[in-house]
Amino acid sequence: MIEVWAPRRRALGLLLAALVLAGCGEQAPAPADGPGAGDGATSQRDLPVGTLVIRTDDGPVRIEVEIAETPEQKARGLMGRRSLPEDAGMVFLEEQPVSTSFWMKDTLIPLSIAFWGPDGEIRRILDMEPCREEPCPLYDPETSWVGAVEVNQGFFREHGVEEGDTVELRRDAG
Repeated sequence: MIEVWAPRRRALGLLLAALVLAGCGEQAPAPADGPGAGDGATSQRDLPVGTLVIRTDDGPVRIEVEIAETPEQKARGLMGRRSLPEDAGMVFLEEQPVSTSFWMKDTLIPLSIAFWGPDGEIRRILDMEPCREEPCPLYDPETSWVGAVEVNQGFFREHGVEEGDTVELRRDAG
């Protein structure tokens, strides 16, 4: 998964240069019980993990997540994954609200993404399609956000997650 942190062409060019460097790193197999485990999925080395709890009208929805915080982790995202366990995902965190888009270059599986603000309220949910060659579409939440979570496409719909629900991220110790 490649995130576009600024939709301007100049920033996109800088991001693509960083991705070339980040793409030189290797992916390690996920831990047997981690969010990237099973079905040929791979996980990034040394990513923090935790549980994202989404509070819906029907009760809490839990997602085991890898947490992308650095520019390199965010740039790689779920790129190259062949599958993602049913209740797993990746969280992208920002220290301050941003108004940026995501794109799916070299992402192999369809994903859904939910963006939330500083208050933890989900502001936007989008479905995103894999993109193998450019130009890839940008997925713009049309709002500022401090966190986003990517999951298998349809997960939010299947679990009754809607805009206005709230999230809480619980990091695992370690």
